[in-house]
Amino acid sequence: MAENRAKVRLVGDSKVLPIPKNIVADAEEYSVYQGRDGIIVFVPESLNPFRDPDWDKKFTECKQEEAFRGLT
Repeated sequence: MAENRAKVRLVGDSKVLPIPKNIVADAEEYSVYQGRDGIIVFVPESLNPFRDPDWDKKFTECKQEEAFRGLT
């Protein structure tokens, strides 16, 4: 397995870490965190359905009938 390396580059006022060709970046946006010992973690952004009011309305009345049969 080849070792991937990325060198920090200065672009304008930002530092940039290029992604090596063999790493597939599926998301368009990532949250970035710095962990212990200088580790940098990129987490793909995804929608949180619990913060979407339309999702909440759609599933508010959902019930699993098998679970409630005879208990009402």
